[in-house]
Amino acid sequence: MNEHYNQNYTKETISAVLSLIQNCIEQGNYTISMNNNRQENKDFVAEYNLNTKRQKKLLLRIKTKDFCHSLKNTNPGYENEVLYVFVPQYKLFNIDGIEKVVDVYTKFNLIEYRNSRRTVVISFHERNKQISYCFR
Repeated sequence: MNEHYNQNYTKETISAVLSLIQNCIEQGNYTISMNNNRQENKDFVAEYNLNTKRQKKLLLRIKTKDFCHSLKNTNPGYENEVLYVFVPQYKLFNIDGIEKVVDVYTKFNLIEYRNSRRTVVISFHERNKQISYCFR
């Protein structure tokens, strides 16, 4: 495991973090990064024909047991932000109609500003690296 990955959490802490993240999603206070630096996210959404409603549904099905680690944001000016990685497993159908069990790498940035919260889903794609779960 990478030395920058933090798994030093209790289930209760991660349950609370996930609840905040999913509350943002339920309220529509979230975005999935689809800019030019996030081609994997775009490809994943296209490969599994995930419209906005299905994307939201998948994000709301993430469980505490899917938590892997957190890490510090490395972008200049954002070093104080903590990013949370969950890797749930879903049965999805690709564009050819073939069912596949997919490990979905999701990385969240929970942003609190004044009295409001929003979450940015930085990564939303098939897992492409080794992970270890914190609570499995």
